[in-house]
Amino acid sequence: MHIYHTCKSAIQSCLDTKTFAIARLYNDEKTMSIHIHDCYEIYFSISGGKQFLIDNRVYEFMPGDIFFINQYESHYLPEIDRMTHERIVLSIHPEYLKRFSTPQTDLSHCFTEREAAFGHRIKLSGEEKKRFMYYIHRLTEEQDFGQDILDQVIFLELMTYLNGIFLSRCVRQADQQQKDINRPVKAHHAQIDDILSYVNQHLADDLSIPVLASHFYLSGSYLCRIFKEETGTTINRYVTAKRISRAKALLTEGHSVTETAGMCGFGDYSNFLKSFTKIVGVSPKKYASYVQ
Repeated sequence: MHIYHTCKSAIQSCLDTKTFAIARLYNDEKTMSIHIHDCYEIYFSISGGKQFLIDNRVYEFMPGDIFFINQYESHYLPEIDRMTHERIVLSIHPEYLKRFSTPQTDLSHCFTEREAAFGHRIKLSGEEKKRFMYYIHRLTEEQDFGQDILDQVIFLELMTYLNGIFLSRCVRQADQQQKDINRPVKAHHAQIDDILSYVNQHLADDLSIPVLASHFYLSGSYLCRIFKEETGTTINRYVTAKRISRAKALLTEGHSVTETAGMCGFGDYSNFLKSFTKIVGVSPKKYASYVQ
């Protein structure tokens, strides 16, 4: 099958075909800003490492790490700079996994059924990395006949394998997360966790920098600095991405565009229209017509 070299092209192919797409990315690709979309994604790091922001959690994205990202979850990989960071990204349409799932085998489990103590990431062992890359290489092979059927079979094998790994790690990871909770953390981390939690619970409220700074008894410049240091993005970008994520969910539930703008904290309708269209790629009205 075709291998893409940008996230945007892979995501668009996934959404157009309602199946899945693969991108292989390197350090020379311009990274996307904080974004959300309607497909599941799997990120696998081959080399290099960077911080990775997914919703309100900050991770170190290191070789051998694999991330499972649910639809509508905002995520952001900061600039790669000069560091080589080869990675595989699979974009998967939710309906495609639903079509092949059974009551006994839910292929979307690794995206939708996370335990509270279990994050988005697992670290693959050496043998698991080889097996993962084996499936990727099989998917990238050119076949003379039956390419579409073979791609489908190999992909389903891969998702069955990854869900098996995911399930086997849940208990182990939860135990480790509990141990980590009991360890002392840097002051910045605790502050950022509080800020992210507050933002996620007050999307309809005023979340301007002066308001947040006053609420947390910090100066505006200090707040902006530690937020950027810990998350790799700015407060305004994060708030906008979270509000658009919420807006998509509200439009899917049947709320009008005007209602949605207010419920997500956009006091200015034109700002909502501009922000939504820029991030999602279509206007709120057109998006609502697709999902209702």
